[in-house]
Amino acid sequence: MSRTALRICPLCEATCGLTLTIEDARVTGARGDREDVFSKGFICPKGASFGAVDGDPDRLRAPLVRRDGELREATWEEAFDAVAAGIRPVVERYGPHSVGVVLGNPNVHTMAGALYPPVLIAGLGTRSLFTASTVDQMPKHVSSGLLFGDANAIPVPDLDHTSHLLLIGANPLESNGSLCTAPDFPGKLKALRARGGTLTVIDPRRTRTARLADRHLAIRPGTDALLLAAMATVLFEEGLVDLGHLAPHVQGVDEVRDALRDFTPEAVAQACDIEAGVIRTLARELAAAESAAVYARIGSCTVPHGTLASWLVDVLNILTGNLDRPGGALFPQAATDRTPRPAGPGHGFALGRWHSRVSRHPEAKGELPISALAEEIDTATEEGEPVRALVAVAANPVLSVPDGDRLDKALASLDFMVSVDPYLNETSRHADVVLPPPPPSRSPHHDFAFNTLAVRHQVRYTRPAIPLEPGRMAETEIMARLVLAVTGMHGADPSAVDDLVIGQTLGKAVKEAHSPVHGRDPRELAGLLTGDTGPEKRLDLMLRLGPYGDGFGARPDGLTLEKLLAHPHGIDLGPLRPRLPQPLKTASGKVELLPEPIAGDLPRLRQALAERPAGLVLVGRRHLRSNNSWMHNVPALTGGSNRCTLHLHPADAERLGVRDGQPVRVKGAGGEVTAPAEVTDAVRPGVVSLPHGWGHDRPGTRLSHAATDPGVNVNQLLDGSLLDPLSGNAVLNGVPVEVAPAAAPEAPPLAENIGAVSSAKL
Repeated sequence: MSRTALRICPLCEATCGLTLTIEDARVTGARGDREDVFSKGFICPKGASFGAVDGDPDRLRAPLVRRDGELREATWEEAFDAVAAGIRPVVERYGPHSVGVVLGNPNVHTMAGALYPPVLIAGLGTRSLFTASTVDQMPKHVSSGLLFGDANAIPVPDLDHTSHLLLIGANPLESNGSLCTAPDFPGKLKALRARGGTLTVIDPRRTRTARLADRHLAIRPGTDALLLAAMATVLFEEGLVDLGHLAPHVQGVDEVRDALRDFTPEAVAQACDIEAGVIRTLARELAAAESAAVYARIGSCTVPHGTLASWLVDVLNILTGNLDRPGGALFPQAATDRTPRPAGPGHGFALGRWHSRVSRHPEAKGELPISALAEEIDTATEEGEPVRALVAVAANPVLSVPDGDRLDKALASLDFMVSVDPYLNETSRHADVVLPPPPPSRSPHHDFAFNTLAVRHQVRYTRPAIPLEPGRMAETEIMARLVLAVTGMHGADPSAVDDLVIGQTLGKAVKEAHSPVHGRDPRELAGLLTGDTGPEKRLDLMLRLGPYGDGFGARPDGLTLEKLLAHPHGIDLGPLRPRLPQPLKTASGKVELLPEPIAGDLPRLRQALAERPAGLVLVGRRHLRSNNSWMHNVPALTGGSNRCTLHLHPADAERLGVRDGQPVRVKGAGGEVTAPAEVTDAVRPGVVSLPHGWGHDRPGTRLSHAATDPGVNVNQLLDGSLLDPLSGNAVLNGVPVEVAPAAAPEAPPLAENIGAVSSAKL
């Protein structure tokens, strides 16, 4: 019998509402939910393939425990017994920092991934935390922390109202948006142009987004910060700086002018390969627009000056008065954010509170560079113990981190490893215990992280569309039991984890003068929480204490879980609104426009004025039907244009003697790979492009479809030594590579050919 159920899509940052068709406990179809308050029916190929992702036959259905060197199915009790027996002795003998935690990108796409890792890390007490952030967006966290005092205070472009949008290193027609949660990002860009607005795209590739733009500038990879600095200098030189309403909230404008004085359009033009006059035009148009926003993403983060580029994006929005105003870049406020505190000075943001053991990389936002994970495992020093055990949650760093071959060997040397993953992939194959979460249709969903980056305020929650099968365990329970197993509380009821968090949160809230529950009894408040599970009670708690919440009765019309459940398509909370100075947590209580770490890194940017690549440089690329390494095992999301090919310009192909479709060898500092050439003028001369997330050819995995067309691991071209020094982010784009036609395999001797033909006939 067929029925329908609602589900928020967890497959990218757009968070679209879906209507699932379900037959016999199986998802047989997915379409956009036209009544969803946020996405209004929009769907992309990933969402349409939800059923295939959900029902992938290679998903693990029971825990795996390593016995006699082999991973074998086990009971949940046996699996968690093995986790406790494997992790606790390492902690007790070598200390908490000897246990590393690796969190992959899918953590921000699930409720369990949002709610439990912070408890896990705090319970372990480890500083050995590595996440996908340092191969992605960490520069934006660091620049936001330094500017605004809060690493998670990231302004997003007001796409529905802006009249001028400058995109740098972003391709939302393929990514659906990143650090900017916007269902139907393509439609919003088309609407911008339809209302007479201007779209400019800065990208070394003529992407689908670039083809939609009024102007596309094919910048030389890695020079985004130089371009942005020159635009800021034009604003100062030509008297175009106008902070407007921001003036009382900003300090350091004159210092920025002086610090950027050397970065004129004429000085940066050759490095960026963009004419000085064009750079001046970009700055003038930005200043003249009725409303404008500069938005930059991964192409500007994963480069040598990623933090400076991220900082300069906000500097331009501030100097033109476009920060924190409609049509510009605004600070979202999610329904589960903490109760807004009164505006005023805060604790600020600090970098380098501790360092990695081997290369002394500074922490950022509590994390160490994931590029350093291999050396933290395989290199002994006098500075403390190596990482001897690892907890990996939804992470595949063998493919996503530079020099996966070294990390592959390092993981094999660990004393113990546990992986929470639905697949036996290139990383989880090393685990001693694999804990598989159920398919997404069997999990509840609320977007904690992405609602803090959404272009419109709204709140949505969907319960599991299909009940758990016998023998399965909810992802939230898996994570709660994992917390207990690694922190010495193995065997306790998993509800103890949620009760602990609820008690701590309410205990703190009742002591805060600005809280709606100030002075009340936390036990009484805990008794008022609703929800069928611990995670639902935690969601109810966050909603009620949040900026739109009922405050446990203080604001009777406010949000609660019960109210949200009564609105299955979500509740619209209105457009983004100006919020300054409330979001600022700097020591001054103002936007600190030239923080000391930024000023200290500018001399390195000056050196880049004279740098020119001697040969080809590599950039990545994204495809609409993929998300990192997640979905290559789903036939509907591979093939066609979603292929692992090397894009190179016709002029470069002719010079190198490369033909379209021919295998080419690509060599970098970390190794070399061979991939088919795809000759196209969509990439600028001097630049080649390989997509990220491929390389499914290692033994011991269970990814049957991905293995049929494995592609190559682009990150194996990197040795992990190139990092943005402020954020620890890996440099993945603009790195030098050598490209040459792959040598044709030698023909076998004539006698062997004859023998082969004879055998075939037999």
